[in-house]
Amino acid sequence: MEETAANRNLPDQILAAALSLFIAHGYHGLSMRLIAEAVGVSKAALYYHFQDKEQLFLAVLDSQLAHFETLIDRSSAEEHSARQRIRHLVSEILSQPVEMRAAIRLASQEMAHLSEPARAAFNRSYHARFIDKIQAVLEAGIDQGQLRPVDPGVATWALLGILYPYFFPAQAGEAPPARDVIEPLLLIFLDGIAWPEV
Repeated sequence: MEETAANRNLPDQILAAALSLFIAHGYHGLSMRLIAEAVGVSKAALYYHFQDKEQLFLAVLDSQLAHFETLIDRSSAEEHSARQRIRHLVSEILSQPVEMRAAIRLASQEMAHLSEPARAAFNRSYHARFIDKIQAVLEAGIDQGQLRPVDPGVATWALLGILYPYFFPAQAGEAPPARDVIEPLLLIFLDGIAWPEV
């Protein structure tokens, strides 16, 4: 397993360990040596799969992005009203394990440490597979007359702004937000916090 990559699960083990360590230490505070030690392999074995820390970091983010993309696509495909699709989307995102949610925060906070070409490529992917897909859910509801005719881009960032604190948990291992947190968030986004004026 060590140097020959005979263990086919090793890349997944590396990604899982690296995600936890990047969340705990940030990009700048983490070394490939610490990752290798956490996985129980040599640095040479680590470099066999990932040529440097930047490539590993991007692979970690890409794996989490693919997961959230699947959640959003599944919510978009629901044969329900726009409100139900948004409800399903928010519930799915906030019900994910803490480290998966924290990966979204990593994607926005640690980009400055990467090379300009890597940042540009990831930002394109991040928008196409996450931001734009959420916006498409909202835009479809607006086009169908089920949501108010607001700017879908503004609505998207408003929704992400409400969710963002739950991408930054107090500590690893914290439980996903309970229904008594998810429901008020949905109420505020979908209906607002003020009673209608009479």
